[in-house]
Amino acid sequence: QVQLVESGGGQVQPAGSLSLSCIVSCISFSNTAMTCVLRAPGKGLEWITSINKSGDEVAYADSVKVRFTISRDNTKSALFLQMDNLRPEDTDVYSCAGPTTRSMWPHSKRYEYADEGQGTQVTVSS
Repeated sequence: QVQLVESGGGQVQPAGSLSLSCIVSCISFSNTAMTCVLRAPGKGLEWITSINKSGDEVAYADSVKVRFTISRDNTKSALFLQMDNLRPEDTDVYSCAGPTTRSMWPHSKRYEYADEGQGTQVTVSS
């Protein structure tokens, strides 16, 4: 059974930073491109960033470009999302998901991944 476990969410003031982690088990992580998505109730699945299996190709939604950085450590089967200069509109549930392919960067809100974590809440407010 594939497991994706996110951590690192919380509450932060506007312009603050948070670092999210996603530990993946039971798949060949180093051979799998991964994605971070937003899963707010009733809003579908919003793509925000993806990274290829080796970590040398990434893509970002315009809303997070420059402010967010995705990375991975294949030795630890871990995915990371560094979020800087956070805004109130970034408030959401953040999940990691996979597998993905380059053609799905971005994708529609109706897309469903084979594997997705339960997500971690990020709240940006003063």
